[in-house]
Amino acid sequence: MNKKIIGFDAKRANANRTGLGNYSRFIIGALAHSPYKAQWRMYIPKRKENAEYDALLACEDVSSQMPQKKIWRCFSSLWRSWAMIEDLRRDGIRLFHGLSNELPIGIERSGIKSVVTIHDLIFLRYPRFYNPIDRRIYKWKFARACRCADKIVAVSECTKRDIVERFHIAPDKIEVIYQGCNEIFSEPVPEEQRHRIVRKYDLPTRYILTVGTLEPRKNLQAIVEALAYLPADVHVVAVGRATQYSENVLRQACNAGLASRIHLFHRVPLGDLPAIYKQAEVMVYPSFFEGFGIPVVEALTVGVPVVAATGSCLEEAGGPDSLYVSPDNSHSLAEAICRILNDKKMAAAMVLSGKEYVKIFSKEAIAAKLTALYDKLL
Repeated sequence: MNKKIIGFDAKRANANRTGLGNYSRFIIGALAHSPYKAQWRMYIPKRKENAEYDALLACEDVSSQMPQKKIWRCFSSLWRSWAMIEDLRRDGIRLFHGLSNELPIGIERSGIKSVVTIHDLIFLRYPRFYNPIDRRIYKWKFARACRCADKIVAVSECTKRDIVERFHIAPDKIEVIYQGCNEIFSEPVPEEQRHRIVRKYDLPTRYILTVGTLEPRKNLQAIVEALAYLPADVHVVAVGRATQYSENVLRQACNAGLASRIHLFHRVPLGDLPAIYKQAEVMVYPSFFEGFGIPVVEALTVGVPVVAATGSCLEEAGGPDSLYVSPDNSHSLAEAICRILNDKKMAAAMVLSGKEYVKIFSKEAIAAKLTALYDKLL
């Protein structure tokens, strides 16, 4: 029986090290290792060095495709939006999955079935975090993709509600299929590795952890404010890309006499993250809004209790036994953290229930849902 040929917009899988890149690589890897019989073609405008992307190419039936015509190699961004369909037709693609919120223009007239994953509509809910030009571009791209796609994958029920409300899309056109985290977080962290990471980063003995780009939406300020209510030997470790916002928060912490208890780390290799999680007593994620919240899943997978924010999808990522507080209330955040710090029995129960809950985010479960969706369209 001939294998189906399925294509992906894999620009982010190749070019992005976090976020949409992690999602794209996870999905393609999960599908490539599933029992589903297909050829998987990753379409990218240009090739960048990326060992994780290269690892996907080692999988059977996975290949990488770039613009075939010389002119489109010179104008690769335009190719991705306007001319990729010619290559999809040539390659016999039967279904194309846009993994990062967009689809090539005209795909609805190409005869190729299409799926688009929408991660979040934060730019519409919290426009203050985005510049006006980016908001307009995102709104046009996302809305057009939702209209043109045969099916939409939303990464959470929260995102599905936003798509229905903001773009007036019929709910039955949208499938909620969660995302998972890299399998490295499921692997045991040997004691020697933990000691090595503590030495490498000079980690404090006791700390709460937050992971993600240090931008206003992630709400590092709430964690720093909560720190004033925590025991004096408890520190904050924040892993993520530095921004002007993080510098501002550090200055405020310095004025409050808390700077020595805050440790920021940027460009941390993926291989070091599980040990950094494992050493933490609590993972804290007080973001104002998320499309899903992969760091929450990573923490639960490693075995760390989680305190996250209400108001978006984080209850879906963290499950019923994590703790949730308003992102606007740093005092409540401190109280939730202290509950875990002071109650070892509760913390241990949260770890066990968290590990059970994250099974719904396994690559097997997600691949099964995606391939069932593909088969409906094909």
